[in-house]
Amino acid sequence: MSPQAQRGAKRVTAADVARSLGLSRATVGFVLNNTPGQTISDATRRRVLEEAERLGYRPHTAARTLASGRSRIVLLVLPDWPLDHSMRANIDEASVALDRAGYSLVTTTPHPDGQAVPLWESLRPDVVISYAPMPDALHEAVAASGAIVLAPGRGRFAAAHDERFAGGPRVQVEHLIERGRRRIAFAAPDDPRLADLVMQRRSLAAATVAASTGSPLAADAAITPVTAPDVIADWLSRGIDGIVAYNDDVAAIALSAALRQGVAVPDRLAIIGHDDSPLAGLLVPSLSTVRVDAAGLGRYLAQVALAAVEGAETPSAGPSGDVHLVQRETT
Repeated sequence: MSPQAQRGAKRVTAADVARSLGLSRATVGFVLNNTPGQTISDATRRRVLEEAERLGYRPHTAARTLASGRSRIVLLVLPDWPLDHSMRANIDEASVALDRAGYSLVTTTPHPDGQAVPLWESLRPDVVISYAPMPDALHEAVAASGAIVLAPGRGRFAAAHDERFAGGPRVQVEHLIERGRRRIAFAAPDDPRLADLVMQRRSLAAATVAASTGSPLAADAAITPVTAPDVIADWLSRGIDGIVAYNDDVAAIALSAALRQGVAVPDRLAIIGHDDSPLAGLLVPSLSTVRVDAAGLGRYLAQVALAAVEGAETPSAGPSGDVHLVQRETT
């Protein structure tokens, strides 16, 4: 059947299934909706399900939502950040946990000049979660859709990226210092969307260097594959012997530039990344990095959403905020 014909075809309803079998619409509805507490024989139940499949019956999601008062959708509002390994692990685990409970996770990233109808209006989700603080006007607009709104600093929801998960730069710097490095630089991505996160990690790295050595960061810069060769050459000329990278992607760029210039890593220059992405272990030399429990945070996020929609108590114990050093060949 052509797409045009499919669009024009009449939707098969529960009434069609009932008419075909000569059963009451109530009986068919009980079976198709798996309504508890009904005394329907297994034989009748099987007949209804087989006939529904033969006729091509599909549940009418919008009608079911109206009847139950729930869409069983959780909408995750993401900041305009690139989806790096840590974020993907977070979202994947939240999605799996919600799916097991019968809910679908949908993500959206609002843009300042976007023209699309907001998904909290069109999908009518049960819960809307934001990873970043919501301006008052946006919070009110989302709440007006009828959804439970969970956002950092509001109500029962703790920030998804709270301070427990911000200790990576401290572990990075401490490890380099333990390895005998004293002139440490911070390498950042050249992406304005990450400016706030970069500032947080750079500040913690700088504070840790100062507390450990009494000196400031020896250098910091945003690097790209184009600019990295010049940046690395400049840092080496200034005696830099250790690099703390914002994440593993940035660390890989710095490592590539160093190796192409014949720099011995880690003898001359030690490099450590952040997130323990699959990339880190595949590089040659393999990349030292740090790991946080982003997947565990995703599971906890799902638990908070489910507790909110079911009216249950918010789980008090989230994932551990411990940061784990993964030492490989670049340090």
